[in-house]
Amino acid sequence: MLTIATGFATLSIFAGYTADVYRGMQDQAIYGEMLGHMTLYKTGLREQGRLQPEKWILTTYDIERATDAVRRAHPEARVFARLSMKGLVSNGRVSTIFIAEGIDPQDMRILRGPLADASGALESDKPVGVSLSRGLSSLLSLNEGADLSLLGSTIHGQANALDATVIDTYDTGTLATNDMSIYVPLELGRSLLDAPGQADRLTVVLPDLDQLDEVRARIQEELGKEELVLTVQPWRDAAVTYRQVKAMFDLIFAFMFAILLALCMMALVNVVGMNVVERSREIGALRALGMRQATTRHLFTAEAMWMVVLGCTVGLALTLLLRAGINSAHLGFTPPNSTDRVPLTVGIDPLRMALIAAAFAVGGTISAWFTARGAARRPIIDTLGHV
Repeated sequence: MLTIATGFATLSIFAGYTADVYRGMQDQAIYGEMLGHMTLYKTGLREQGRLQPEKWILTTYDIERATDAVRRAHPEARVFARLSMKGLVSNGRVSTIFIAEGIDPQDMRILRGPLADASGALESDKPVGVSLSRGLSSLLSLNEGADLSLLGSTIHGQANALDATVIDTYDTGTLATNDMSIYVPLELGRSLLDAPGQADRLTVVLPDLDQLDEVRARIQEELGKEELVLTVQPWRDAAVTYRQVKAMFDLIFAFMFAILLALCMMALVNVVGMNVVERSREIGALRALGMRQATTRHLFTAEAMWMVVLGCTVGLALTLLLRAGINSAHLGFTPPNSTDRVPLTVGIDPLRMALIAAAFAVGGTISAWFTARGAARRPIIDTLGHV
């Protein structure tokens, strides 16, 4: 019973930890990276957009038709125009590369959701105010209020430059992008790219994430009616890090589950086997009084089931105690290639806990049944004479 309780608690704690990691990464992708719930863009933009940006950009007419299609699919959906750009940023003395995200300041607050007040927010009353990643700010010695120049190419291939002012700094959370990222107002980005009223993609936010797949299918249908060839990409497909981390943790969980399940079943078989041996004369007496072989098997199987039930119950109590202790300890760590400290917290994953209990119950029942089967088939005379 203690073996089962320990195995159940170990797997439940790890399942709760991964559930919290998944939720945190989901919020970071949807709100922190502002991926929203879906992204609409011209099919082929990812592969050929850099070579022919003018061909793959969404015109004002495209944006209006796509927005209408989304709202017909779900009237409460919100649609926001986005524009990506890159080039050189200069403080007047030195220059370095940048990757910028153009977005309307009001749209940015909505897209950030619960992170709306986080650092890096743009301001509507500052049309040339930009937010720099902290690594880039440190690299160019650009603090709040400093002036800078953005140099890039328009969608027609011509050179262009604009002046801007730093209004805030933020941390991207990853070392790879913390020294090159910028948030710029959408209209400022359009001016730099000479793309008035245009965008390279649309971000869709839904009131309920559970409706994602259903709404996505309806949006594809409505876009077909408008004869718009757009890719509708859910946030999961755009969040590469989320998918990779989730796949890794799922594999680790499956590996741990297989090992602990095997250990618990071996312990249960050993206990049932010892129980059968020590009660051989009892089994013989009951069989001599008329108990059938099936009833004998059911007796030991029921006892094993009770051990599993009690073990999982004790394991649940142990899980709750360990979870409370871990969460109150305020532990944390900094992941590889990251700049932020991540708190180590353990949540509750009811689905996986139910699957663990079910697997232990099924495995324990089968193990006990096969063990008791051999004892029930022994001749009565042999069991009565067992010493």
